[in-house]
Amino acid sequence: MKLYHPLLLLLCVPRFHHNNHIPPFMYQLCLSTRNSKSPCSGVEDMLFYTITEGKDQVPIAQFTSALKRTGLQPSDPRLKDCMEKLRQASQKSVGDIMMDRDLFHRCMAGSIVLLIQAFRKKFIIPEFDIFAKQINEIYYEVEKQTDGKVADYIPQLAKFSPELWGVSLCTVDGQRHSVGDTKQPFCLQSCVKPLQYAIAVHEDGGDMVHRYVGMEPSGVKFNMLSLDDEGDKPHNPMVNAGAIVISSLIKVNTIQGMCECSRVMDFVKKMTGQEYVGFSNATFQSEKETGDRNFAIGYYMKEKKCFPPGADMIDALDFYFQLCSIEVNCESGSIMAATLANGGICPITSERVLSAEAVRNTLSLMYSCGMYDFSGEMAFHVGLPAKSGVSGAILLVIPNVMGVMCWSPPLDRVGNSVRGIHFCQELVSHFNFHNYDNLRHFVKKEDPRRQHGDDRVSLRDTTTVCTFRRRDSNPLRS
Repeated sequence: MKLYHPLLLLLCVPRFHHNNHIPPFMYQLCLSTRNSKSPCSGVEDMLFYTITEGKDQVPIAQFTSALKRTGLQPSDPRLKDCMEKLRQASQKSVGDIMMDRDLFHRCMAGSIVLLIQAFRKKFIIPEFDIFAKQINEIYYEVEKQTDGKVADYIPQLAKFSPELWGVSLCTVDGQRHSVGDTKQPFCLQSCVKPLQYAIAVHEDGGDMVHRYVGMEPSGVKFNMLSLDDEGDKPHNPMVNAGAIVISSLIKVNTIQGMCECSRVMDFVKKMTGQEYVGFSNATFQSEKETGDRNFAIGYYMKEKKCFPPGADMIDALDFYFQLCSIEVNCESGSIMAATLANGGICPITSERVLSAEAVRNTLSLMYSCGMYDFSGEMAFHVGLPAKSGVSGAILLVIPNVMGVMCWSPPLDRVGNSVRGIHFCQELVSHFNFHNYDNLRHFVKKEDPRRQHGDDRVSLRDTTTVCTFRRRDSNPLRS
């Protein structure tokens, strides 16, 4: 009877639907057999010749280019060690640096499982290069939109050009793509509301949080002086009143002497995989100077005794203004969205940042209440959890698939990015990402989760390829 190495089995089975795709027993078995006599080296050889298309060596630049086509970036933290070894090898040579089998084995050994998944198209978007081109087409089509007006009630927001337009996405496997002005920092504004709610639920649990804030759409503008029918708590965490109460909950729970804003920024930093997160002090000062409506909401809720015991209303408002002034860019924001899509686990670090309960509750509220007075239409036409902010950002989550961050400052009449809304609509019109698209029978839309052609690779076919690539005799029998 033939025995197959667990890494070889990985090449043949469908992808696992979680960030930790490899069962622990299989991963440990792979590690335990890492030696020169192991058939694992044959699997590495097969992967090497797959990447090089049968050649004995290729330029390192060609390998990097092939890696990017899978959606993985050389800057991915999971590839840090192998990229550092490649960089060191490059420094020792002059001219075009070639990668042969030995260099591949030395550099890639620690990331072999991830690379097998990437090059054998076992990620959630198997044909990522094709998908990225389609995203670019949607981006340039949406770019033609010139409607909307940049928010001017906060002076710092009014300074942004209406021409700025960027889209970044990150899948639950860490595949990434960006197009447009994706490195330009911008403030989260209301996009911070689902994040602060998720942190509160993560730390205190949903039951505790919802003693002070509801979960129903308000039916009124996001900055209205309005509470629920019982008159003792805000309608939901996605309106200003609810976000101010959530801010007070986080502040009350912060250890004395610790900066609560820094604590939230640390959470956000973990959600972005340690990519760009900043703070705009100028925006913070503008928020305080122009925040009369929010102060009115705060005093109204103080009168109605909406705040938890020990909370100071003025401190809560100050903290809320700070949170709205946290900066990201499209690239870091897309990883943040992907962490929500991935059940609270950051795709590029594999770190659990938020509990499953916090993510489920957050996505539910984003779906029903996240887009101001457009929430119902967004749920109907796009069918995905999303949150917008007056900076022009839209945080879009496709659960178990990917996160997207769109940013374009011109807003429509209810405060949503005109281009961002159009992009979300076009995305769902091209791909069956709508929550209620039938994956089996909705033939008019494309499913990028399916590999072009037959994605079911048989064990026999893969074994044949591996046997052909191995440069020794008797390769797979034990």
